[in-house]
Amino acid sequence: MTRLSELGESHIISRVLGRNPSSTHVIVGPGDDAAVTAPEGRLVSTADMLVENEDFTREWLDWQKLGVKAAAQNLADVCAMGAVPHGLLVSLAIPDDTDIADLEALYSGLFDEAERTGAALECTVPIIGGDLSSSKLIVIAITALGTVPEGSAILRSGAQPGDSLYLAGTVGRAAAGLDLLFAGLRRETAGPELRPLIETQLAPRPDYGALRVIGASAMIDVSDGLSLDLARVATASGVGIELDRALLADLIDPLLPAAEFVLDARSANGTAATAEDLALSWVLDGGEDHGFAASAPSRQSPGVGWRRIGRVRTGHDVSLDGTPVPASGFSHFGK
Repeated sequence: MTRLSELGESHIISRVLGRNPSSTHVIVGPGDDAAVTAPEGRLVSTADMLVENEDFTREWLDWQKLGVKAAAQNLADVCAMGAVPHGLLVSLAIPDDTDIADLEALYSGLFDEAERTGAALECTVPIIGGDLSSSKLIVIAITALGTVPEGSAILRSGAQPGDSLYLAGTVGRAAAGLDLLFAGLRRETAGPELRPLIETQLAPRPDYGALRVIGASAMIDVSDGLSLDLARVATASGVGIELDRALLADLIDPLLPAAEFVLDARSANGTAATAEDLALSWVLDGGEDHGFAASAPSRQSPGVGWRRIGRVRTGHDVSLDGTPVPASGFSHFGK
């Protein structure tokens, strides 16, 4: 084991950035006071963090998967705007007794997800800069940059009554995986039905490739929960959104074994929920799969990777088969 405190910042940075790809858009990358890049089009920017004990725990920490998750949650936001990723700024606070091998695994996960995104969207996604600091807790703060041609960003505010509502990727799986972890199950001991759900919580895999084929009027990265994020689209667009329970069945049904496992683990608390109730709540309220929800004209074929899950109507709320759905999902501050 080689601790970070034994190496020094410059040596650490040179080791973890060994896989960093070159890009024609990066004029000055890591190593100077600031990065210099040449974006093509309008710049799209987002920032997100992963904080130990808030977003993950040491108990189920996998450094490589943590890197994947940190990259995915930022790249998904940029891509949901219709942007092509331009690069990442990575700032990290980490205990100085961390093994350099763990930090290299973290950056390996960052590069893995950046490369997967680049392969799907035919671009290169380098790390163009960042910061490294010592801390008692692990904090990963990433800024993702992307570009769009003028006037082509896809906003939450473009949904129109009569549009169909589509989903690329999944929802509910990461939430199920989190509850499985809280119930004491671990990836190493989980069976083939449950292990992929834990994998989604630890290292989500957004379907970036689907974004190349849809002409969306509005789109959002479902990071905080389908009901909450669709409510944001409804508010921004001044519309109502109707989800179809039958169209959600192939998202709900694979979660039933996990729901039964979690309910068995909770049985001492006397919960009255059914497995189907819990699976439905994961689909409606669970975030972190980073599926993409988009509206598009009904006459238009959305292309490969998209499933229809409902429609846009007049109104101002989100409903499921005509019954209003509370805007419920993840919030750091409880509201």
